[in-house]
Amino acid sequence: MSFNLITLTIFILSLGGLIILVIRKIPILVELPEIAKEPSERKFYLKIKDRIKNIPGLKSFSRDILLQKILSKIRILSMRTENRSFKWLQILRAKSKEDKFGKDDNYWQEIKKTTKE
Repeated sequence: MSFNLITLTIFILSLGGLIILVIRKIPILVELPEIAKEPSERKFYLKIKDRIKNIPGLKSFSRDILLQKILSKIRILSMRTENRSFKWLQILRAKSKEDKFGKDDNYWQEIKKTTKE
């Protein structure tokens, strides 16, 4: 009982402290400018991107077309694997069928031998 009371007290005090911190910081957050400056990493990224776009072979490069090509290759690969696994299944089924009928043939031959004797 006392353990629950202690944890509840700590929780309520912590929640109150968080509320006080948020209330104190609201005026500072309101005064911040709406548009922040771009970080230098972003500028560097944009410069690299522009330089890559200016390379003669990559001017007509499209991420959408690249994605289409990759997805079509993945689709072809999955279809080939499915086809190959289907062939393997057919072979396995044929083998199991042969084994099953081979055992049945011996069974009936044995019965014929016993009835003749």
